[in-house]
Amino acid sequence: MKKERRHFSPKEKVAVLRRHFLENVPISNLCDEYGIHPTIFYRWQKEFFEKGEAAFERNSDTHTKALDKKIARLEEKITYKDGVIAEIMQDYVQLKKNLGEI
Repeated sequence: MKKERRHFSPKEKVAVLRRHFLENVPISNLCDEYGIHPTIFYRWQKEFFEKGEAAFERNSDTHTKALDKKIARLEEKITYKDGVIAEIMQDYVQLKKNLGEI
């Protein structure tokens, strides 16, 4: 009979790694407790450290993207308002010409 694979969520993987690093629980105990092979633990550890920079970069990238969107939206607003002001000025100049003040 084939054994079903267990799938661990990213939160569960980090919790296992955290227990090893912060609580100093031996890898063999964790592997027995969670029913995983030590090579899986070491793969999670490798992925965690290789992608560790991304945890810090994503926040700044998200913040940068949000600021870029806000800037683009504000620039569109300014462009629209400039257009409205130009139309009003054109109407004003035309009105002054019609009244003979220019």
